[in-house]
Amino acid sequence: MDNNRESKLMRAKERVEELKKFYSHLTTYVLVISGLAALNYWTNGFAYMWFLWAAFGWGIGIASHAIGTFRLNPFFGKNWEERKIKQFMDEDKNSTDKWS
Repeated sequence: MDNNRESKLMRAKERVEELKKFYSHLTTYVLVISGLAALNYWTNGFAYMWFLWAAFGWGIGIASHAIGTFRLNPFFGKNWEERKIKQFMDEDKNSTDKWS
């Protein structure tokens, strides 16, 4: 019983850490892109909005991070990892049983 509670607590802490990393990444993105946009405006008044190249490229990374953090990937859904771990453990158990 106590082991199960510790396991849940550990998973919850890992999840919180994952969320903190994402929000930190997102905050950095917003601040840096805002700074680049301001610099772009001050240098050429948005005649050519070059900061959008950085925003787009980094935005792909942010989107990818969000997909992983919030488990939005349709191919590797929320329970996919747990199912695969169970599958591999069962396969390992079955192969070990054959040679025992």
